Amino acid sequence: MNLSMLRRWLWPQTSFQGKIFMAFGLITFLSIVSVTAIVYVNMRETIKHNAVTSVSDSIRQADESLNVMLEEIDRLNTVVVTNKNTVINTIMSPNEEPSYEWFQEQKRITEYLSGLIQYKPYISRMAVVGLNGKVFFTGGPWMDRSVLGTPMLNYMLHNGSRHAYFKPEGTTDAITVGREIRYNRETVGIVMVDLDYDFIKKTYGVKPTADSMLYVLDEQNGYVYQSESVPSSYAPPLDRIVQIKGKLAGDNDVVEQKINGRSYIVVSRHSEYTGWSTLALIPLDSLLSESTRIRNLMTEVSIIVFIVILIGSHQVSSRTTINIRRLRSMMMQVKDGNLSFPRTEIHSKDEIGQLYRVFISMVDELKRLMEGIRLSEKKKREAELTALQAQIRPHFLYNSLNTIKYLAKLNGVPNIEEVSGSLIELMRGLLGNSNEFLTLREELDYVNSYISIVKYKYLEPIEVHTQIEDDALLDCRVLKLMLQPLVENAIMHGIGPSGEGGFVLIRVYAEHQELRIEVTDNGRGMTQDQIDALLEAAGREDTPSRFSSMGVRNANERIVRMFGDSYGLSLYSEPGLYTKVEIRFPQIRNSDQSDEEVV
Repeated sequence: MNLSMLRRWLWPQTSFQGKIFMAFGLITFLSIVSVTAIVYVNMRETIKHNAVTSVSDSIRQADESLNVMLEEIDRLNTVVVTNKNTVINTIMSPNEEPSYEWFQEQKRITEYLSGLIQYKPYISRMAVVGLNGKVFFTGGPWMDRSVLGTPMLNYMLHNGSRHAYFKPEGTTDAITVGREIRYNRETVGIVMVDLDYDFIKKTYGVKPTADSMLYVLDEQNGYVYQSESVPSSYAPPLDRIVQIKGKLAGDNDVVEQKINGRSYIVVSRHSEYTGWSTLALIPLDSLLSESTRIRNLMTEVSIIVFIVILIGSHQVSSRTTINIRRLRSMMMQVKDGNLSFPRTEIHSKDEIGQLYRVFISMVDELKRLMEGIRLSEKKKREAELTALQAQIRPHFLYNSLNTIKYLAKLNGVPNIEEVSGSLIELMRGLLGNSNEFLTLREELDYVNSYISIVKYKYLEPIEVHTQIEDDALLDCRVLKLMLQPLVENAIMHGIGPSGEGGFVLIRVYAEHQELRIEVTDNGRGMTQDQIDALLEAAGREDTPSRFSSMGVRNANERIVRMFGDSYGLSLYSEPGLYTKVEIRFPQIRNSDQSDEEVV
């Protein structure tokens, strides 16, 4: 299936009513699916985050509670191992069982130990075991010399002054915390305190779900605690728990792990005080069971809402289609250029009716404006060009013919041929060409023809130089008679009145995608008032060189009216030094725009 077939299948060439129906349905479907998916995903993530936060806080509180008890036990052990009179001397005493002295020693040390653990319900037993075979204890279970040589005692003797150990054997499990009793730098016995395992169960009873599991491992990867009432089929073996522990980065790490084909969130914590690692395994399916029920409920509600919206969109589209079809038919006739189409009345007061009335008024106004603009623009251009040509004919022809007559009378030289030829070319271009635009090269040719005529009017030579930055700019199209009035103004008003020679520089360059033309002379210059008068003069009778002032102002107004206020003429002058006129004009190439396309 190619792309065009897929597009036709998804968006067939059906009626507007069908497209509205399909659009409403598609948007509604995507919106409902998106909202449902976002809510469901966020709800899942929130449940997981809350569960992880709750379990992490519970594990942290359990560790802190256990640490408080172990710190208290550690202080009790410290008190015992530093008591020489009651503990060390009793262990080192030569009295043997069942002597009276031995009985008094046992009574004294037992009372001493009982006083230490009194009001500490989390301690089930406290014992002092001498390496010489003496055993004293308070609490339960019973302890005798059989403890000597056990793995627990040997482990404590070989692991420093303090260690926590989990004792799985026996009818009552407990955490045994032991510490060496040293005298004269030799170990003479062990003090042991059993932490009641029921407190461990209560402390680590963290179960966010019924089938959640929690494991506490010691530094040798042995079980300190594991959750109860968990089916053996769900509980992973010890080596699997140890493997998961090894993969975790460290304290407060959370990962998702698949164990025995079931996904779990594993929350871990490492205790710096005991060195134990706590792992909580939370089954994802149990944790998210409520979210699944809510998802199904949201799906059912979404389907009902979707069906209701489809029914409503069908009714809306069917009521809207009739008037839209009528309006479309009228618009298509306007598109084909028929502004006098037969009008079908739409009397509804809704947006379609308002659109119809606005459309009809726009068509009427458009028809009127098009006729007015067409006639107005045609007459305006003809009038402007005719007026400009009418202004140049009597004044310029009179001066030119006087120059020719003056040369013929005084000199009788061949310059008359040059002046006559330039006059002919100038008249042919200006008066015989009715186009409003011409190339910059043609405009410069007319300026050169004008200079060839007017230069003989002055005794001192007037040098006119042209600088072209890029010859390609000569093909740009400019308004007719845009440059000649500026050159005439520079010669007649800038240089001519001084009676001395001068120069005029015509510079053509491009800047900021604009055509820039500068006309600079070294004449007498102008004041700001004179500049304003030059641009604003309306051809008053008392204005010197009426043609020059009107030509400059006319060139500026034509550029501004044609292309906007960002284009036009700018004058810069210093009295007695110079005058510079800058023209800003858009770059128009022959291939870009024809005379008929410029509006």
